[in-house]
Amino acid sequence: MKVAIVGASGAVGQEFLRVLEERNFPLDELVLFGSSRSAGRKYTFRGKEIEVKLLQHNDDFKGVDIAFTSAGAGTTKEFAETITKHGAVLIDNSSAYRMDEDVPLVVPEVNPEDALNRPRNVIANPNCTTIQMVVALKAIEGLSHIKRVHVATYQAASGAGAAAMDELYEQYRQVLAGEPVTVDKFAYQLAFNLIPQIDVFTDNGYTKEEMKMFNETRKIMHSDIQVSAMCVRVPALRSHSESIWVETERPISPKEAREAFAKGEGLVLMDNPAEKEYPMPLFLAGKDPVYVGRIRKDLANENGLTFWIVGDQIKKGAALNAVQIAEYLIKVGNVK
Repeated sequence: MKVAIVGASGAVGQEFLRVLEERNFPLDELVLFGSSRSAGRKYTFRGKEIEVKLLQHNDDFKGVDIAFTSAGAGTTKEFAETITKHGAVLIDNSSAYRMDEDVPLVVPEVNPEDALNRPRNVIANPNCTTIQMVVALKAIEGLSHIKRVHVATYQAASGAGAAAMDELYEQYRQVLAGEPVTVDKFAYQLAFNLIPQIDVFTDNGYTKEEMKMFNETRKIMHSDIQVSAMCVRVPALRSHSESIWVETERPISPKEAREAFAKGEGLVLMDNPAEKEYPMPLFLAGKDPVYVGRIRKDLANENGLTFWIVGDQIKKGAALNAVQIAEYLIKVGNVK
């Protein structure tokens, strides 16, 4: 098994290295690719130093079985044919092909079989906020069909990359030192602030991030589910949080929901308000599952249920989800 990582020097690329090592992924050879800025850098994997190669239109992907890409939609679109022409399965972490009909959009806990039908040998990893939400929704959908979802997200700085995390650290230091605050990665100062915009606005007043949650959820769940999202950047470092309201065809009791979440694949129930136990991003960075708490009836909707989830968006929201897709393909014998 020969595996490639494209965009190896980025936050998600580095997470790929950690996840592949943590999970003892069954590979014999790992090759790393990057831009001219990162080519030549060296990273250690399983005790061996690997040098990042320059991503080019050549035959470097000959013999590669699975390629994980996290280098932006533009790079994916430019190099997809080069990566897949010798038979490699491309699992892409960008938005390049998520809504293309002939590219499956996969969360292994929800729709793993979709990965088997990939005419272009490309599989898309959904947006991080969508991934953790549908893992939780899957547990409820098994009880009663979900008609509507309202969701407010509280997205950490790391969702904008490693440099954004560094900027948040620096902004806090600057504020506390009474210095002018550097603003580069965000529209405004994030330290001691909230920014109710992630990605650009579309014509309907929703941002692209919010529309991703609407469109991707329907594709992943093969459902007519309606999703209305409000996405907010918050001054946490890592792990996204979401407050979710669902409306189901029949009323679901909190007890039923807790039992479903407790049994749900990729979920951990953390719901004990009496002891102040609920998921928080500070304590769940670096963890694999999606954590669920604050489960209760929606007071404004007879068929409504509301709950709170937290997941590490660099891990489950990106690298881990992609690796789990690859593990599924290997398990069912569906790699070339």
